[in-house]
Amino acid sequence: MSDLLQQLAQVLEQRKAADPKQSYVASLYAKGLDTILKKVGEEATETVIAAKNGNAEQLVYETADLWFHTLVLLSHQGLGHELVLKELERRFGLSGLEEKAQRSQ
Repeated sequence: MSDLLQQLAQVLEQRKAADPKQSYVASLYAKGLDTILKKVGEEATETVIAAKNGNAEQLVYETADLWFHTLVLLSHQGLGHELVLKELERRFGLSGLEEKAQRSQ
């Protein structure tokens, strides 16, 4: 799975230098942070609606869109998916209550 994420991260980086008229991701980068944030919000909402409607196929589709646009956001901010994976790894084995308590310290 991380191989796929690494490949996708490479493509997202390449798109930073691409022509916004030729690449959807390049057009998002060119439009800036607010546009990317709007897309993440839209995809999050669509994911919630798909879950609420009980449509498994649509939920998977919308979750893929949400993950993709979140990766675009991370890339735009100069951050990599590896940092998110490390954070998830750090949390692994902790209860949610424990993890939340650690954040408030």
